[in-house]
Amino acid sequence: MIDNQTSAQAAPTLEKKDADWWRQASVYQIYPRSFADSNGDGIGDLPGITNRVPYLKELGVEAVWLSPFYPSALADGGYDVDDYRDVDPSIGTLEDFNQMVAALHTAEIRIITDVVPNHTSNRHKWFEEAIAAPKGSPARDRYIFQDGQGERGDLPPNEWTSLFGGSAWERITEPDGTPGQWYFHLFAKEQPDLNWDNSDVHEDFLRTLRFWSDRGVDGFRVDVAHGLKKDMDAAQEGPWTTDPDEIFAHGEHPLWDRDEVHAIYADWRKVFNEYNPPRMAVAEVWVPAHRVARYASPNGLGQAFNFDLLKADFDAAQFRKIITTNLAFAAETRASSTWVFSNHDVVRHATRYGLPKGTGRRNEKGTDGIDWLFAGGDPAEVDAALGLRRAKAASLLMFALPGSAYLYQGEELGLQEVGQIPQADRQDPIFYRNATEVGRDGCRVPLPWKPHGPSYGFGSAGAHLPQPEWFANYAVSVQSTDPDSTLSLYRAALSLRRRLQGEESLEWLKSRDEVLHFVRPGGWHTIANFGTSPVELPAGEVLLASIPVSDGKLPGEATAWVLNSTLNVDCTS
Repeated sequence: MIDNQTSAQAAPTLEKKDADWWRQASVYQIYPRSFADSNGDGIGDLPGITNRVPYLKELGVEAVWLSPFYPSALADGGYDVDDYRDVDPSIGTLEDFNQMVAALHTAEIRIITDVVPNHTSNRHKWFEEAIAAPKGSPARDRYIFQDGQGERGDLPPNEWTSLFGGSAWERITEPDGTPGQWYFHLFAKEQPDLNWDNSDVHEDFLRTLRFWSDRGVDGFRVDVAHGLKKDMDAAQEGPWTTDPDEIFAHGEHPLWDRDEVHAIYADWRKVFNEYNPPRMAVAEVWVPAHRVARYASPNGLGQAFNFDLLKADFDAAQFRKIITTNLAFAAETRASSTWVFSNHDVVRHATRYGLPKGTGRRNEKGTDGIDWLFAGGDPAEVDAALGLRRAKAASLLMFALPGSAYLYQGEELGLQEVGQIPQADRQDPIFYRNATEVGRDGCRVPLPWKPHGPSYGFGSAGAHLPQPEWFANYAVSVQSTDPDSTLSLYRAALSLRRRLQGEESLEWLKSRDEVLHFVRPGGWHTIANFGTSPVELPAGEVLLASIPVSDGKLPGEATAWVLNSTLNVDCTS
């Protein structure tokens, strides 16, 4: 990796006395290629984000998280990184990055960037050196290379499978032209896994963290944080699988959630603490709840994603158990909890909640036995109105919880998953390599900003993924002037949330089985009705509701915030 020192200090750090700004922040995830296109090439870019900072300011978010914007062949949506310390030319330049950070900081919005430490791309300088070097060389030791099985080594070292389908091993051709060793890849073959037992890997990522921190980055989202350390010798003890659902409860799996990974993050924490305020980090970890604590510890990354609500049905009992459990874990670790319903890897929750109960994951089948997304999002399977009503209720509940709220671009518009994408236009490697899953393109379609034009205001030309005609009804300009729109609800909720947040605690109050009712310190009540019959609201001023309230009753599948008269907070500004 090569350091690029151009204008390293051009983007000033946002100074703020509160070093714990992230604990209860609302964070907006931007998938850069699909947010806003400034030059009409069909691909979102950094200047496009800079141009939309006023929109983010008005929305009321306190930070943005940028998915990868690094040089990449896009074998996996930018998570195949060619150079960790540069910007993909199709997205912008380092100077564009500096200007974007400056604009965000001027608007008092922090920035979190994605870091991808489990693997590089196969176009990375290190990997090119590795395949050009001989077996056993220092260059190959940065990755995971092994000899194949069989007399000629023409069989992979073991039967492990990639998460994207097929073998987790790919054979190379040696410099002399003969068939050679095999390298390991948890994901696509274009994403060779790094060897985190190698000191070069450790030191270079510390340089990367400093490189972006020096440019004003306030924090990092750590991709596949539970996958870095591996025990490849355990292959002989198998059978094992790369499936995260088979992670053992005590760090015993050879590939996932090994205890040794926390030594890496202890070193990262030392780097984060070199800055004032310290840089924050949030781990992407798909591990059992009791294993999350060490990732979120003050001596580690400090925060970890909680995906439990994302995986839950629209069900009061499930929500209450998840909230109670995760707040308890947050208290134990002194971290703040995180809440999320949608991101770049999952079906949008406005669509999930409109599917028959028990469906919504991409590899589950519809009523006709065919994956509903493969079938193009069959309207008979998806009740969009129901899904949106439930999504608004769930989101308003989430915004009232103590901890960080992570939003995914477009959810503030109530966007549905785009199911009807022609096969020829799909980009996600999952679609091409896994016979049972359609991939993630449906949640990555570029945003609609206007109800007309070649890309609904995304740019002056078309978009890199096709947008459906119904996007016109969800456009930002349409919703901005509608007080009853999803966008207006999000703006009101995020504004109120900033003024109402206090201590990171809540108290559950007695309610019906299908109703969740809790109060935050000072008298901020949240009532979420998961049933279909109206329920009485407590006395006080109704500050906000996901659907209109009448006669003091909250309709079914709705959430309301009620301000007790004893709470001395100005909510009129």
